[in-house]
Amino acid sequence: MCLCIDSLCLWPLQARRCPECGQALPSTYEPPADEDWSTGIFSCADDSESCVTGFFCPCMLFGRNVESLNEEIPANNACMCHALCVEGGMVLATVIALVPGIDPSTSCLITEGLLFAWWMCGIYTGMARQSLQRKYHLRDSPCDPCGVHCCLHWCALCQEHREMKLHLAENVEETLMSPPRIQEMKTIHEENTKDVESASSSSSYSSSTRQESEDSKNTELQVVES
Repeated sequence: MCLCIDSLCLWPLQARRCPECGQALPSTYEPPADEDWSTGIFSCADDSESCVTGFFCPCMLFGRNVESLNEEIPANNACMCHALCVEGGMVLATVIALVPGIDPSTSCLITEGLLFAWWMCGIYTGMARQSLQRKYHLRDSPCDPCGVHCCLHWCALCQEHREMKLHLAENVEETLMSPPRIQEMKTIHEENTKDVESASSSSSYSSSTRQESEDSKNTELQVVES
């Protein structure tokens, strides 16, 4: 019986928590179903700015995406990491293909290293896509995040940027429609202060009126006695 009571007492402390923010979830909470992406993987032309940036400078677009997901990671750090791994690997592969006289065995080893580096970059950039999917409860489309970035890296960067841009715009609209909690509390406090001031002014006016009436009565009594 004691064990049952202890378990009942500890049950509120073992409430489920959100894996992203860590807040306690109510007992009636049900995780939402996986939602579709707002735009397709090949809809890069829907946002011309991210399309141009992702095509000519994907490292910059990747840095912006990572910074929007996690403010603790500066965009410059993610941009430099992407530039060294992806763009640097592409430049090295181009040099190997164009420079003659390289030993075939050496070229094969370098090619294998580049493919391994590309796979590692797919895992790294796929982790950022996975964080985005967890944050907005998005499903894998068209496949898992690592596979998307390994096969359709530039299209995936543009799609992630459009998705975050859309959700940020929705959050701004919600903030404009509903005032912050602090502002509501301030408004309620101001209304209560006005009510108290009006009540105090009315009470002071009534007390002064009673005092004047009492003074007039005393004056009349003095006149009658005299």
